[in-house]
Amino acid sequence: MVELQVPEVDYTRYSNRQLASVPLAVLTLALLVIAGWYVTTGAPVSPGTEFTGGTEMRIQTDTPQSQIDAQFDAEVTSVTATQSGTNTYIVEFQSTNTDALRAQANQAGFEILSLQSTSASFGGNSQRLALYGLVAAFVGMSLLVFAMFRTFVPSVAVVVSAFSDIVIPVALMNVLGIKLSLGTVAALLMLIGYSVDSDILLNNHILRRSGGFYESTYRAMRTGVTMTLTSISAMSVMTLVAAFYGIDLLTAIGVVLVMGLATDLMNTYMLNLSLLRWYKYEGVAR
Repeated sequence: MVELQVPEVDYTRYSNRQLASVPLAVLTLALLVIAGWYVTTGAPVSPGTEFTGGTEMRIQTDTPQSQIDAQFDAEVTSVTATQSGTNTYIVEFQSTNTDALRAQANQAGFEILSLQSTSASFGGNSQRLALYGLVAAFVGMSLLVFAMFRTFVPSVAVVVSAFSDIVIPVALMNVLGIKLSLGTVAALLMLIGYSVDSDILLNNHILRRSGGFYESTYRAMRTGVTMTLTSISAMSVMTLVAAFYGIDLLTAIGVVLVMGLATDLMNTYMLNLSLLRWYKYEGVAR
């Protein structure tokens, strides 16, 4: 059985400013991407048909991808190839007239593998509920963290790290063309749990257990880094398998989780740790 060895990082070589500068720079860049996306499209991240309303049709055809949209009278918002070599595509429409779309697909000789439609009003309600769920989860997490530590700096360190763990994957979703869906919302909610878990683990070892600062940090890293890398490996395998079989929902969820977990490693052991070290040696805890 292979045992994962977590290297002991010599944090004394780096100042708090050096540790915090990288994750804060990445967070700032992510916020700029999201802001630019909002200015350009009117939304911080592109919503899928579950939130905007419309129809999603999965077809199989030998027709070139560039010519598929010409076979329909309704406006085609996107044509996406799925598993390579299967000639399978996902076609999205703003229209919800499934009968007309089905007839046109059959007339063009397309094999319809699935067809689902969402009304604009239902999609708007789903989008609001998803947003409320994310906000409620984040606020509830923040209140719980403040109730646990009852100290400003350690609590803020956890909240800021969790915020960054959500914002950076959202920005990367825009860059990679991953749309917001109920599945990716669930992935973002899971990231809040992952982030709080690793950050609280680090805070507890440093603030509430015996031993020096760096000894406590390494104990926390042995558990936290192993846990996160194991999760990244599992999610990576799931993503590759889902992509191979053309399961787009699981592929999107896996990509978001892998990006978020990798971000969590950076935020926990650079940003959060630098704030805790400042608090312990230079702040009010001095």
